[in-house]
Amino acid sequence: GKWHMGVNCKTRHDHCHHPLNHGFDYFYGMPFTLVNECQDTDDPELAKSLQETYWFYTQMIILAVFTLVIGKLANLFPVKWKIIICLAICGLLHFISWFSSYGFTKYWNCILMRNHDITEQPMNLQKTTSNMLKEAITFIERNKHRPFLLFVSLLHVHTPLITTEKFQGRSRHGLYGDNVEEMDWMVGRLLNVIDKKDLKNTTFVYFASDHGGFLEAHRGNSQLGGWNGIYKGGKGMGGWEGGIRVPGIVRWPGVLPAGTVIDEPTSLMDIYPTVVQLAGGTVPQDRVLDGHTLLPLLQGTEQQSRHEFLFHYCGTFLHAVRWHQKDSGTIWKAHYATPVFQPEASGACFKRGICPCFGDGVAHHDPPLLFNLSQDPSEANPLSADTEPLFDTVMRRIKRAVEEHHKTLTPVPQQLSLYNNIWKPWLQPCCGTFPFCWCHEENNK
Repeated sequence: GKWHMGVNCKTRHDHCHHPLNHGFDYFYGMPFTLVNECQDTDDPELAKSLQETYWFYTQMIILAVFTLVIGKLANLFPVKWKIIICLAICGLLHFISWFSSYGFTKYWNCILMRNHDITEQPMNLQKTTSNMLKEAITFIERNKHRPFLLFVSLLHVHTPLITTEKFQGRSRHGLYGDNVEEMDWMVGRLLNVIDKKDLKNTTFVYFASDHGGFLEAHRGNSQLGGWNGIYKGGKGMGGWEGGIRVPGIVRWPGVLPAGTVIDEPTSLMDIYPTVVQLAGGTVPQDRVLDGHTLLPLLQGTEQQSRHEFLFHYCGTFLHAVRWHQKDSGTIWKAHYATPVFQPEASGACFKRGICPCFGDGVAHHDPPLLFNLSQDPSEANPLSADTEPLFDTVMRRIKRAVEEHHKTLTPVPQQLSLYNNIWKPWLQPCCGTFPFCWCHEENNK
């Protein structure tokens, strides 16, 4: 499925970020991410404001060249043809530089790979669902006689909402509902295969999402990015519950009791130590791991999450900290920074398309905003020293936890820097002779 970690570092074929370079033995899916450009139906999603700025400057350069040409031909003002030609060339190079990065996003970004080979460039969205399902099923069949780890990262319920014709119009909740129903069908198909291969009681299945609903995703009056219920905020917001609180569903018949509900905060970082324990291994002892195995909680040998503190980041910026107080069970959360909603009371960043992590789009709080999630899960009523007797005690404990947390962090090169996010032709995966990168697996066969 969606890897979203990139492919190359220094050359087109070094595959330093590829799944096969990070512990996986087999890969089929998108090495990048899913954006509106892949479907050509909605507004551009990738660097939309930057694209608009580039296009504005391109228009200004074109206008300047036309003005100079007309002025030269009409003898309105003296200007050398060399200057006009140089300006036209600069304008052309400027247009090519940004349009090659963003105008061809569908061809550069929306690709499918099997291991190190590109199978589709650009990918055929109408067949992606069946292709990924087929790959996952055949993987299970190939490995049914030995232990395996199958990580399926679905493209569904992510904009653009890729929904095959069979599921369009099935839900009362529009295209998003249709997409959810198709995802549910895909998960059902995988579980059926596990059952039919007699793997039901020996297979640990964990279903979860990586973030809450994308509130800013709209088409007219239609909500395309999901709904977060009573929880404030959404996708891309580092601290608000609506962006980070998602349910998890676990299935392991014969080992875990059915119908159990565990209302404890855990993390997707817990998957790693859980899988290591299931496989009979030991986690590395030379570093601090933020995740904890889920098995004691799931098996009922522990009643409380091992996460006393959870640190919620937006990019590289710490926006909020959650404290699960062990003695009382109360869950506190302190916000150091929150996104500035546009419009103010909307609960989202509609003007920007997605909330930023820093800069003028973020409000910093000193003292931090403090909420008691046990009593106020909607984060509607921030507490203060006047309204909460424990305010100072809680803030001191959270501050100490942040200081201890920072000591465990090792500085690394910034992966989200501007340089790392601009398109580089020499790193572009290509199934043909660059820049003619077009191929489809069916045609190749």
